[in-house]
Amino acid sequence: MAPRASTIKHKAERGSASRSKSAIAQVRLSRQIAAVPTRRSADGELEVLLVTSRETRRWVVPKGWPISGMSDREAAAEEAWEEAGVRGKIGKRTIGSFSYDKRRPKASVAVVVDVYLLNVTEILDKWPEGAERERRWFAPDVAAELVQEPELRALLASLE
Repeated sequence: MAPRASTIKHKAERGSASRSKSAIAQVRLSRQIAAVPTRRSADGELEVLLVTSRETRRWVVPKGWPISGMSDREAAAEEAWEEAGVRGKIGKRTIGSFSYDKRRPKASVAVVVDVYLLNVTEILDKWPEGAERERRWFAPDVAAELVQEPELRALLASLE
């Protein structure tokens, strides 16, 4: 599915001595949705499920493009099933967002990702991307250290 883009405005200062006005610059951002799958361990501690990305094998949360005909939260739950093989109860509201540069063959694309919590109730042995990814449970502070995106690190570290 093609990325959904939104436009944001920000002020850009002009460097001219003769003009000190601010200009409004338009920046196009693509938007994705993500799920942070969570569960409680046998001793009651919160755990977060991370998966490896398919290409670079770095630790990430399940994420993807919005899906036509689904709400963002439903699409986030679908991504958790496809990428991590888990199902559960998805939060009604985002817990925050993070940004990253998605690598594309010709150029990178700036992406903002809205994040939903998923309380895992089912862990599947087989799932669509199971042969392409590794999944593993971590304490939130450890998961935060493993992901690369600073805003996602802060979100994961804030979980209790």
